[in-house]
Parts: sequence; structure tokens; C-alpha cells
Amino acid sequence: MNYFMLIFSLVLLVVGANWLVDGSAAIARRYHISEYIIGATIVGMGTSMPELVVSVVSGLGGHPEIAIGNVVGSNIFNVFLILGITALMIPIKYTYENIKRDIPLNIGVSLLVLTLCVLSIRIRGEYGLGRIEGIILIVCFALYLWSTIKSERRQQEARKQGLHYPDSDLVAPVETSRYQSIPVCILAIIFGLCGLIFGGDMFVDSASAIAREWGVSEAIIGLTIVAGGTSLPELVSSIIAVTKNKGQMALGNIVGSNIFNLLLILGVSSLIQPLPMGDITFVDWGVMVLSAFMLMAAAVTFKRHQLDRADASILLLLYAAYMAWLIIGLGAA
Repeated sequence: MNYFMLIFSLVLLVVGANWLVDGSAAIARRYHISEYIIGATIVGMGTSMPELVVSVVSGLGGHPEIAIGNVVGSNIFNVFLILGITALMIPIKYTYENIKRDIPLNIGVSLLVLTLCVLSIRIRGEYGLGRIEGIILIVCFALYLWSTIKSERRQQEARKQGLHYPDSDLVAPVETSRYQSIPVCILAIIFGLCGLIFGGDMFVDSASAIAREWGVSEAIIGLTIVAGGTSLPELVSSIIAVTKNKGQMALGNIVGSNIFNLLLILGVSSLIQPLPMGDITFVDWGVMVLSAFMLMAAAVTFKRHQLDRADASILLLLYAAYMAWLIIGLGAA
């Protein structure tokens, strides 16, 4: 029954995320917002709703290691596996804003969260995130959202005035959508959120039960099964985006989702319930930070300014190595 609930909850999460993303993106396209901004905000935050729901429910349910492991594992999964697969299909070109702002911001946020975890030992005597760190992360998320919206407005003004602005031509066209009216879009968003909430609650319960049956720590379950499961919406939306030649939306989806995970999800979760690191090691955090640096390395290496198939192969190999390290550690335990 636990396995059936796990599969059913994943279906709810994916379907709910699709409704949420489709409804939100249909509204956003009416205002001619750039592909990257749609990916980083509407799609990125929408597809990260499973992580938010699962992490918050895990914290409230007394499973903090699943909450923090879910975020760390999801960010690793997003870059190494999802971007690895999508860039292997079609290389993703970087823009001026990606290199100068978006990717460095992803690196900075990753380092910020790791630093807060380390500094927390001076405050509470254990590694993790408490309510003070949660407030800091939420404030940083508000600043990130404000700066993103401000940047988009600058680009829109430049387009209206006929001025050249970096990436000003990367604007999402108005496309035919199955959601043709605003009321239908709103209903899709509401039903999507309901599916995410119920699916997230069911996912945490079934994953926790399976962890106890296997004798596996909740941290490992959070880093693997839960992280991979809640990242399925990102995987599906990114693959669909690149098949439609919208690499910027795929990249924005992942970078925006990772920033959302670190700032808002960990911020809200730690504000509700302090999150100790538990069995989440500094190797796990290090791999997550490495994933952020790998995106920048792909941009500056040979000045290609793109994530090509060679970079994608490296990302997939690194993910395989990390999974092998987890399996070896699990066997040793």
C-alpha cells in the first residue's frame, strides 16, 4: 500500500504542477514576458511547488531531514540530471543576463545557505537552519523577486522605446494554449495547487514509511526518492521546453527553481520548524554548490557561452558518481 501511495502521490504532484504551470504561463504570455523570466518565476516556482509542499509538510510532521534533504537533492538533480539530459538533446545558449546575473546569483545563494548552516553552530550548537536563518532567506527571496521584476520592466521599456537591450529579443510569443480565458487559467492554478498539496502530504507519509521498512535514514530518502520525485515537474517541463526550441525557458526553470528551493522553501520550512542537518553531510552540500559552479564553468570555458553536449555528458557523469557515493555509503552503513 505504501508503494501504491508513493506512485499515486507522484502522479498528483506531476499533474498538479502541469496545471499550475500551464495556467500561470498562459497568463504570463499575454504580457509578452521574456522566456527566461517566465522560466525563472512562473515555471520555476510552479514546478518547485512539490518541493515546497513536501518540505513544509515534512517539517510539520517531524521529519526535518526529509525537508532539507529534499532541497539539497532536488538542486543536485535539477542541474546534473535535468540540465544534463536537456542539453544532451539540444545545447542551451547562455545570454548576457545569464552570465552576468542569473548564474552568479545561483552560486551566491548556494554559498549563502551553506554558510548559514555552518554559522548556526555558534547560535544553537548544531549544524542546520533555524528561525533566524529562515527570516534571512525569506528576505533574500523577496529581494531576488523584486530585482527580477525590475530587470524585466527595464527590458520592456527598452523594447517600447526601440532601444537595444541585451536579450531583448528573447521574448515569449503569444501561443495557442488549451487555457483560452483568464477564469479557466485561474481554475487550473487552483486545481494544480490542490493536487500538489494532497500529493505532497501523501508522498511524505509513504516515503517515510518506506524508509523505516528499508532501515534507510530519512536524509538518504530525502536526497534520492523524494528529491527525484518532486523534481519530476522540472524534468518534464524542461524537456518539453527544449523540444520546442525554448532553451532559455528550460534554463530559467532550473536556475529559478534552485533559487526558489534554497531561499523560499528552506526559509519557510526553517521558520516553521528548525531544520538540523542530521545525516546530510558536507559532501552533499558540496556537490550542490559544485552544480552551481558547473553552470558558470560551461559559460566561460573556451568562451562558448552555452551548455553543450560535452558539458551535458560531464554533468551526467558527476550525477552518476554522486549516486554511486550514496549507494556505497548506504552499503557501508
